[in-house]
Amino acid sequence: MVISPLRRKVLRDLRRLWAQVLAIALVLAAGVATLILGNGAYSSLHETRARYYEQNRFADIFADVTRAPRALLGEVAGIDGVLDVEARIVKLGLLDIPGMVEPGSVLFVSLPETGGLNALYLRLGRLPDPLSADEIVVSDGFAKAHGLGPGDLLPVLMNGQRRDLHITGVALSPEFIYALGPGQMMPDPRRFGVVWAPRAALEAAYDLEGAFSNLVLKLAPGASPDRVIETLDRMTERYGGVGATGRTDQISHAFLDAELRQLWAMVRVLPPIFLLVAAMLVNMTLSRLITLEREQIGLLKAIGYTSRAVAQHYVEFVLLIAVVGIGIGFVAGSWLGVGMAQMYARFFTFPYLVFTRDPQLYGLAALVTLAAAVGGALYAVRSVVTLPPAVAMAPPAPAVYRERGAWLRRLLKLRQTGVMVARHLMRWPFRTISSTLGVAMSVAILVASLWSFGSIDRMIDITFFRSDRHDAQIVFGTPEPLRAVFAARDLPGVMVAEPFRQVAAKISHLDHEKTLAIIGRPAEPRLSRVLDPGLRPMPMPEAGLILSEALADALDVRPGDLVTVEVQEGRRPTVTLPVSGLSVGYVGLGAAMEIGALNRLMGEGALVSGVSLQIDPARTADFYAAAKTTPKTELVSVTSLMLSRFRDTLAENITVMITVYVVLAGIIAIGVVYNFSRIALSEQGRELASLRVLGFTNREVSGVLFGELGTVVLLAQPLGWGIGYGIASAMAAAFSSDLYRVPFVVQRDVYATASLVVCAAALVSAFLIRGRINNLDMIEVLKTRE
Repeated sequence: MVISPLRRKVLRDLRRLWAQVLAIALVLAAGVATLILGNGAYSSLHETRARYYEQNRFADIFADVTRAPRALLGEVAGIDGVLDVEARIVKLGLLDIPGMVEPGSVLFVSLPETGGLNALYLRLGRLPDPLSADEIVVSDGFAKAHGLGPGDLLPVLMNGQRRDLHITGVALSPEFIYALGPGQMMPDPRRFGVVWAPRAALEAAYDLEGAFSNLVLKLAPGASPDRVIETLDRMTERYGGVGATGRTDQISHAFLDAELRQLWAMVRVLPPIFLLVAAMLVNMTLSRLITLEREQIGLLKAIGYTSRAVAQHYVEFVLLIAVVGIGIGFVAGSWLGVGMAQMYARFFTFPYLVFTRDPQLYGLAALVTLAAAVGGALYAVRSVVTLPPAVAMAPPAPAVYRERGAWLRRLLKLRQTGVMVARHLMRWPFRTISSTLGVAMSVAILVASLWSFGSIDRMIDITFFRSDRHDAQIVFGTPEPLRAVFAARDLPGVMVAEPFRQVAAKISHLDHEKTLAIIGRPAEPRLSRVLDPGLRPMPMPEAGLILSEALADALDVRPGDLVTVEVQEGRRPTVTLPVSGLSVGYVGLGAAMEIGALNRLMGEGALVSGVSLQIDPARTADFYAAAKTTPKTELVSVTSLMLSRFRDTLAENITVMITVYVVLAGIIAIGVVYNFSRIALSEQGRELASLRVLGFTNREVSGVLFGELGTVVLLAQPLGWGIGYGIASAMAAAFSSDLYRVPFVVQRDVYATASLVVCAAALVSAFLIRGRINNLDMIEVLKTRE
């Protein structure tokens, strides 16, 4: 095959400029990789979830009741739009595993005799015998955490009675992809698991013969969930229903949905940054290459090559760089995408992973990258088209610096070499600005990722050390009289006991409404406090509600406004209450009032839902042992264990993501600084060689070039901080939901760390360039025609 002369020249240029070509290709590859990584992981998780939901018949509506007769099923099935309905028994139990000191709980869920919704995906073993009183299936994560499998025994407390249950199988369920226990902030499979048992066994254990405590519904395509929920709430109201929820509010689905939104936000932010930087690098490199080859361009035009052919030659040069970057990006993006999807799959316990390699996604990534590369080349190529042969063959006019150096030297008290640096940077302002912006983008990426550490520390400090300062909480199965508080205070190791009341309610204002739990607290709470925006403890008002800032924003209310409260349990009163204040909170939507006022509203006497406790550290084990056997106890949560799990889980996931961001930011910094250095060296080779001839040392000559690099890197820092702050602010807003809010805190160490990483990358580039400066062939360079 005959290769045309211009194409042979393209290949020679690629070999000659391989280091700059590789630097640009890596930046392009980073853009391609992040595009494929984010979109690929998002598509894979979305497709996996959709397939899992469909194959295992994930329900659309979920409703809890106190006790309802199975005869109600016929009425529920007759609701317009309901395709299928299943009545279940769902109850909490306590773990009593030998050697496990800390308290743990399990959620018992009854199994249907055949079929059913939220079908199990059996990992090991078999389903229990429907007539068995002690056979169970346990959740996969819980089984792995305790080393359990078919044939093992699981000791539990069911309704206060100790039972040894026989494990027949290990399974997963679409209902518990994110298996979050009551009161937990992160899944903890050691301390919480799901246990599926035959219906008859749970009926006997919880005194629910012929009744149920939970409903799940499957809707027909096109049915309105809101209408079905409204009708269902009316039917279950007399049976203690606390308000049905749709799939969007189901805990597991909601948390997974929030993660997918965060992943999508990353997809929208990172790839454009890399492609913008790559376009600027292409423009810088190609502009210098065309300047150096003016004479060759003139000769080519003089011997008959058209302007279009010469321009096409340089576009092909850029396209080949882009192809290299696309190839690297495809491989890296696919590999990282699989890894990220697998990490999410482990975190969310999917039974399988559908990793999609959509050709359309790869095609889109390639087209966008080619467009960015060609777009960066257009301005430089335009000069090829407009350059007449006679002008091209003549040397370019020398740079005109005028007297700018004199005033600059007086202003900044610069040495002569400093004036040389300043003159050269101002001579090519576009290159200086684009290089500064490129380095700033790498700083911005780091700021936009590292800020999360400070935000998490603030969330932990406020949530666990300033607001909820208790060591443990005991939650009762049903509201108990005040004597339960005194019984809790008498437990071993308890130093302080503080009651709370929890009531399900719907709070509305104008056309906004939210269903949540109102927490009743003592007038001056000590262990479970509510903090104002200044982080000062707030006393509970005698009348009125204190809403979290997130809930106030959702309802569009401010202090002094009136809200309608529709209680969803007991006598179900509906009242209008004033908003007495706003509190800081980052987990869920919060509403609080004085416990006495809440009990008066309910009209049921002085009842409590649980007790917050301060424990003597020396008697923690004694407390754990006693708390598990306390009558009426449904759940024991331990703050230190919750905090430890929260930190461990976040540390694992964030470390992986931050590592990826640091590598990507380093690629940008090295690519920009190295290309800027090479271009500056090619332009100033004659001047630098002349300085060597005049007696300057290698160190002094290098200082001229490194002065330019240092100036660009330093100018980029505050710009990168500002851009990163803006990106981080947008990400914090995108990550916030009803489940949690991310406090937006960018501490000074974030800026310092980002700058240090980028400066380190710049030093690597400077080290590579230093070798070229030391090896300058002074005679050859001085012969070069300017």
